[in-house]
Amino acid sequence: MQVSSKKAWLADRFDEGLVFLKSVERGKCFIEYIPADNAWVPIEAEGYMYIDCLWVSGSFKGHGYSTDLLNACIEDSKAKGKKGLCILCADKKMPFLADPKFLKYKGFEKCDASDNGIGLWYLSFTASAEAPRFKECARHPRIDEKGYVLYYTSQCPFNAKYVPIVEKTAADNGIPFKAIHLESREAAQKAPTPVTNYALFHDGAYVTNEQMNDKKFLKLALG
Repeated sequence: MQVSSKKAWLADRFDEGLVFLKSVERGKCFIEYIPADNAWVPIEAEGYMYIDCLWVSGSFKGHGYSTDLLNACIEDSKAKGKKGLCILCADKKMPFLADPKFLKYKGFEKCDASDNGIGLWYLSFTASAEAPRFKECARHPRIDEKGYVLYYTSQCPFNAKYVPIVEKTAADNGIPFKAIHLESREAAQKAPTPVTNYALFHDGAYVTNEQMNDKKFLKLALG
């Protein structure tokens, strides 16, 4: 069921311009990108292409796959008349976010930042292009609800399969927990966080974008 929801999400996005490219190593190395107006993140980036995911599995790193995939994205985006690329990146290492050293090496610059250390980076194809920026709701990640609140989508990286596990673990241990599945682009673009595929809050404050299984969640919640 969870895998089918991911496939359904991808299928629906192809009509909106999503591109999914795999290297010769098949599922071990891939890039996924979409016109920024259709991205499921709260950004203002008219005319840009947004990179959802650039993934190279551990043992395949250092062999040029990231560069090859990024170059293909750049070439395709220029052919489609885009102003440039943008992508999320953390100031310090966070799961499933781009490596700032790699982005800087490839000519990307940070154009905006949120209070929780997540930045918006961009590569402009023209000197006159206006830089992308976060929407105000994402610049200051915070919510009013108490307890643990998880926002998630069905996009890459796919986290939805872990949500029922955390829900059950929280219920079994009397931990206040609420999961909010962002099921539309409009909802995702209004989210109170730059990272929408998995964003966990506690008593209003942003905690992490790291996938939680039962053990990780209990360690976090109970210490």
